[in-house]
Amino acid sequence: MRKADLINQISEKTGIPKVDVLVTLESMFKAVKTALASGENIYIRGFGSFITKKRAAKIGRNIKKNVAVQIPEHFIPAFKPAKEFMQEIKSSKNIKENTEKIDENED
Repeated sequence: MRKADLINQISEKTGIPKVDVLVTLESMFKAVKTALASGENIYIRGFGSFITKKRAAKIGRNIKKNVAVQIPEHFIPAFKPAKEFMQEIKSSKNIKENTEKIDENED
């Protein structure tokens, strides 16, 4: 599902015009980015948490020049699903069927 599909689905279910749904969704994304950039985590009960994770400093390698590169410690955004969300996904039969169909097509 893409963002456009999500907007269409929300618009159809709620009767809100697509433009208003788009503006609301974009505002939500911007609020999440701003909060995480300022070091604040976002907790949405029943859905999950948008958090920042710390990555330790490490030594990487520039393959083209074969030179070691120091990568400083940094923070990355992450999503941690809520227990209810995880349980719903685990108990869903549709996901298992879709996964099996994808696996069969790869063979």
